[in-house]
Amino acid sequence: MRMKADLTLLSVNWVKGVIMSIAAVKTYNLRRIIVALVSGISTAMISSGCSGTSFPTSTLTWETYQNPRYGFEFPYPSNWTSLAPPDNNDGVTFISPQNQNTEIRAWASKELPESITQDQETIKQIDHNFETAQGVSGVMVVEVGQQMSSMTLTITQGQVKYYWQGQSNSKEFKEHYRLFYYIAQQYKIKLWMRKSWQDDSVPSTQDSVLSTRY
Repeated sequence: MRMKADLTLLSVNWVKGVIMSIAAVKTYNLRRIIVALVSGISTAMISSGCSGTSFPTSTLTWETYQNPRYGFEFPYPSNWTSLAPPDNNDGVTFISPQNQNTEIRAWASKELPESITQDQETIKQIDHNFETAQGVSGVMVVEVGQQMSSMTLTITQGQVKYYWQGQSNSKEFKEHYRLFYYIAQQYKIKLWMRKSWQDDSVPSTQDSVLSTRY
């Protein structure tokens, strides 16, 4: 029991260190982090009013992924490799050249009306705690596990749910945190797509990757 308590305390301190050492947010709710410790996994829901520190973007060459089906885009390091896209063309996964366990994923899905109704109560209980540079609000969750850790951004626009995620080995998560946070901030949804979804049609054109220098 003493060892389990020590491990739990270590997990809490590690999460605090991740958040505080890189100053990724101005405020955070430690109570939620402690309560969410289950089976060695820590979940940190970043509090409202969070903001990231400046990321040294000039040290990397960037490209922009664009998904024409759902109209979202985000920058990624140009030396990361994309995996084969899914048949339904709903998103993409990029793998780091240093470690294949370090990846960036983004996808979207159109929810059925009944699913949205069922989620309404849950949505009411989760405050938007993150805002992109575009001004779109969403929910950012950081999960710290014994093996893998991740940062996931979820944005709901009408009947469409957008997801962006960065993940890596837990030992390397602190090294990638600011990179993930910066990319999440730059996530965009095209205005024409945000105003659409008034019918059941979905664009089916192939994804495109546009080279962009940031």
